Amino acid sequence: MSYTLKDIAKKTGVSISTVSRVLHDDSKKYKISDETTARIKSVAKDLGYRVNALARGLRQQKTSEIGIVVPDISNPFFSEVVKNLATELRKKGYNFIVYDSDEDLNIEISGIKSLLEKRVDGFIIAPVGQDYNHINRIKDLEIPIVLVDRCFDDLNVDSVSVDNVKGSLLAINYLIKEGHSRIAFIQGLSETYANETRLQGYKIALQKAGITIDDQLIVGDDFRAFNGYLKTKSLLGLSVPPTAIFTAGDLIALGTLEACRESNIRIPQDLSLITFDDPVFAPYLSPALSAIEQPILKIAEMAVAMLYNRIKNPGDECRRILLEPKLNIRNSVAHIVSNI
Repeated sequence: MSYTLKDIAKKTGVSISTVSRVLHDDSKKYKISDETTARIKSVAKDLGYRVNALARGLRQQKTSEIGIVVPDISNPFFSEVVKNLATELRKKGYNFIVYDSDEDLNIEISGIKSLLEKRVDGFIIAPVGQDYNHINRIKDLEIPIVLVDRCFDDLNVDSVSVDNVKGSLLAINYLIKEGHSRIAFIQGLSETYANETRLQGYKIALQKAGITIDDQLIVGDDFRAFNGYLKTKSLLGLSVPPTAIFTAGDLIALGTLEACRESNIRIPQDLSLITFDDPVFAPYLSPALSAIEQPILKIAEMAVAMLYNRIKNPGDECRRILLEPKLNIRNSVAHIVSNI
C-alpha cells in the first residue's frame, strides 16, 4: 500500500502542509518544534513513506544531484574518497555524478561546465589545482561547493584536507630518527596545494635537523606511477644516491618499487621508502610499506556535512578544515648509521 502526506497528517494530527515542510527539511524555516518534527518523521518511517525526489526538484528547481570531480579515479586515494562520498551523500538523500578530469585542467573545466548544465545542486571537487577561475564561477553562481584534498589559499570556499605539512614532517622526522640524512622527495604535480604543502613539510623537517636541502634530491612532476619509476631511476643513477625516498603519493611509490626491482635494489636493505597516502594494499606489499595515512572516511564525512550545511544555510561563513595525518610504520624503512 502506498501512503500519502494526508495519511501521515491524519496519524500525527497536524496539517498536510506541516508534514510536507518537515519531510522537506524546512522545520527550522517554518519554526516547527523538534517534538513535532520527530513525530512526523517517525510516522513517515513506520509507513515506509519516501519523498519523491523528482517532484521535489520540480517544485524547488532542485535535482537532488551532486557533482563530484576528481583528478584521477584510478588513484586508490581518490577512488576511496569517491566511495565514501557516495555513502555519505546517499544518507542525505542525494544522487551524484562523478567526473574524472585525468589531471588535466582543461578537462576539469569542461566537466564542471557539463555538470552546471545538468543543474546539479552542489559540487565536491578535488581540483587539478593549478587554477581556480572556473571554480570562482561556481561560487559567483551561488552554487554550493566544497573542495577536497587540493585547495587554494586565497579562494574563500569551504574545504577539507589533511594537514599535508604535518604529514611530511612525520615522514621525514621518522627517516631522520632512523639515521637518514640523504633523503629524496619525488613530488607530484607542481603548483598544486597538496604537492606544495608536502614539499614545504619536507623542507622544514630537513632544515630543523640541520640537513642541507639538495635540489638534486627533489624531483618529479606528476602523481602517477610512471613519474615514480622514471625519477627513481634517475635518483639511483646519482654519484651519491639517496638512502631513503619519500614519495608524494601512493602511485608514485608503486613506480619507485618497480624501478628498484628492475635495478636489483632491495627495500629496505639498500633503500628505504615511505609514502604519503596509505593505500589499502600498503600492508600487503613485500615489504609492507610505511606510509602517511589520510583519514579518508573523515574527509568524506566532513565534505558532505559542509556541503549539506552550505545548501541549507548559504549565508554561513566558509570553513577550512585540516585533519590530522597518521604515521603508519611498517617494514620499508631501515635504520642506518647517521651521516649528519
